[in-house]
Amino acid sequence: MSDLEEWLLQDRPARYVQLATAASLEGEETLRKWHDLGAQAADRLGAEQVVIDVRVREDAFDPSHVEAIAGAGLIYLSGGNPKHLARTLVGTPVWDAMHAAWRSGSSIAGCSAGAMALCGYVPDIRHPKAGGQDGLGLVPSLRVLPHFDVYAKWIPDLVMRPLLSSGVTVVGIDEQTSLRAEAPEDLAQPWQFRGVGRGSCWRIDADRKYRVNSPLVLPVAVS
Repeated sequence: MSDLEEWLLQDRPARYVQLATAASLEGEETLRKWHDLGAQAADRLGAEQVVIDVRVREDAFDPSHVEAIAGAGLIYLSGGNPKHLARTLVGTPVWDAMHAAWRSGSSIAGCSAGAMALCGYVPDIRHPKAGGQDGLGLVPSLRVLPHFDVYAKWIPDLVMRPLLSSGVTVVGIDEQTSLRAEAPEDLAQPWQFRGVGRGSCWRIDADRKYRVNSPLVLPVAVS
């Protein structure tokens, strides 16, 4: 996905801000793995890696973390536990700073759990009927199912139906693939989201799943 990473930093400050919060429940070794991956990505892009070490909700009120987000070219949320990520950041100064940086021109992206948490609601993929967690709400009417080409092999369409809700778009995203949005001239208007990468994106409806071949038009929370 290096082409996508380059696009996300194009004409922006070479400052790669990374939060591996979603992986913080898995311990130091897993966090170190994510931070090492971030360092490698920043090196490929000729950017400075800035690690925002938010592990629990209290950390997301730390003024030093808030200050470190300013001037980001790209803000990146790692994989891990999406419900923990959303619970930790929602309604905090760190999330407010991330959203403000994005409104000022920074890119924001999430891998797996990170992508799920940016939506309005984070479903529990393994236990869809058990309910989920309110997300960060950047794309309020979207729900994301990552690693879809893997999960779809063992989760039948019937099991995914509890994830559906009126006014909500549920999208499965294959590995090595992203759902990419570009800003319209008027940011308050709906944005167009396109699948980019080796795999496909899939819209989940009540009867079946459909490959996304044309842009999805979705509102984005710009204020």
